[in-house]
Amino acid sequence: MTELHIRAATPEDLDTVLAFWKVAAEGTSISDDRTGVERLVARDPEALILAERGGELAGTVIAGFDGWRCHLYRLAVHPDHRRQGIASALLAAAEERFVRLGGRRADAMVLTRNETAHRAWGAAGYAPEEQWRRWVKPLTD
Repeated sequence: MTELHIRAATPEDLDTVLAFWKVAAEGTSISDDRTGVERLVARDPEALILAERGGELAGTVIAGFDGWRCHLYRLAVHPDHRRQGIASALLAAAEERFVRLGGRRADAMVLTRNETAHRAWGAAGYAPEEQWRRWVKPLTD
């Protein structure tokens, strides 16, 4: 099997990432467009982490740190590459980044209905905090 390569995304990767999420990610977000991802990479060039195998995108995670909290988004692995350690490698890279930046605890956005993701996050040592609920207000139409 070809070696896994983990790296930060560049602006040249963004169209590939957006197309990848349509195949590999569960659900959609208001920020899942070129402008949103460009803004992310411009503001924090190391936040969008890619896993490549054989020159092809195999997985992604966004490891956002705001100086206070560590947030994980868009952990996605291509269906043809699941159960091969790619999500684990991406999470390890994200967690190493957080520790390097001074982060103390990471949280993840996980859809309630995504049972496969629940098992994966649990296996990685994450647990739901049922006392919290996400409150959202779109800022644009």
